[in-house]
Formats: sequence, structure tokens, C-alpha cells
Amino acid sequence: MSDPDANKPERVEWQGKFITTKTRGRWEYVARARGIRAAAIIAIDDGHVILVEQYRVPLGKICLEIPAGLIGDDEGKAGEAAEDAAKRELEEETGYRAERMENLGEFYSSPGMVSESFTLLRARGLTKVSEGGGTASEDITVHRVKLSELPQFVADWRKRGHGVDVRIAMLMAATGLIRED
Repeated sequence: MSDPDANKPERVEWQGKFITTKTRGRWEYVARARGIRAAAIIAIDDGHVILVEQYRVPLGKICLEIPAGLIGDDEGKAGEAAEDAAKRELEEETGYRAERMENLGEFYSSPGMVSESFTLLRARGLTKVSEGGGTASEDITVHRVKLSELPQFVADWRKRGHGVDVRIAMLMAATGLIRED
């Protein structure tokens, strides 16, 4: 069965440097501008997951996330591989260097509202090389959380009124930390 708007023309309503708003029939949605994609990284070191916190303007609050960043958005990085972007972003944001990145596939963030996809990667062979914190324009705090304590860490985080990226829920489910009672 096909959506009745699937074959209607797509119309760009507005385009900025990073996002484009579009309509197709009765649908309104957002896309990344210029074909930019994102890389999201699962980094586990000795039973601890490496997470980042940063203020997110669209939420109006601090958000807990897995490390992530845009692919090929820096000057001279056009055509950059997701694995290379993930290594760069992981080190910039967290201070951890990965020997290699395992590509786990492409996923969609919120497919009813945003056409954005991200490549999910698993960092392997981690070495702490700096404090991280992101680039000069970012204010990132790094958290190294024991996997078995992640559900409580997230619950405490929410109690303080902070946001939590959906990819952390996926991580908790995938590692068996969300259980059926």
C-alpha cells in the first residue's frame, strides 16, 4: 500500500546552511541541506560507555547523547567516509581514539518528520589521548558510564530535567539493560 502523497512533487519551502524544510502533498518535513549525513558512534571501553552532554538549542536544555557528528562538513572533507568522520568526531568530542570503526548500517532518526539518516558505527580499540570537549565552538562534557549503571544514570539525568537522545535507549535495549519484568 502506498501513501497517497508518495508521488506528489516535493517542494522546498525554505533552505538554510544545514537544513531544508519541504512539503510533499499534506506532509511537512525537514532534510539535511547539501546531502550532508551524520555519523553516530557507540564507544564502549572496558565495560563503560562513553557519552557526551551538550546544550541543544532546539530542546532548550542539556542533552545526553552518544558521540556523533556530520560527515564531510569540514572544508576539504567532501566525500569523507563515515568511518573517517566517526574517528575524527570521537576524538574531538571525547578524547578517545579508535583503532577502527565497525559500520553497523544506516538508520533514520524520526522518519515521520525528518528525512535525516545517520550511519551507526561501533568504535573498536579505544585509547584515551586527550580530554575531548569538542572544537572551539562546542562545549561538550564527556561521561564514562559503567554499562550496568546506565539505566540509573539516565533516570537520574532525567530527574534533573535534562534531555536524552533516543540512541541511548537503543543502546540500553541492545545491551540487555532494558528487560521484561
